[in-house]
Amino acid sequence: MNSKHRKTIEAIFSKPTPGNIEWRKIEALFLALGAEMFEGDGSRVSFILKKEKADFHRPHPGKEAKRYQVRDIVEFLQRAGIQP
Repeated sequence: MNSKHRKTIEAIFSKPTPGNIEWRKIEALFLALGAEMFEGDGSRVSFILKKEKADFHRPHPGKEAKRYQVRDIVEFLQRAGIQP
């Protein structure tokens, strides 16, 4: 995990929940943590990290993850044992 990934994970876990994290940075973080990524139909994408699975929809037309998505990401990372 490089410094960009560390900044992304710190932003994800920050309070109040941010709504301006670019989705591509979140995907890059998941992959750096060792997650497997599976493309679904349309904007659907699934990740498996340490036997935990999460399904998301890539945001569109914008690039930033919505606040509810960031909350779901925090929950997913916590289930996988990831902390900032």
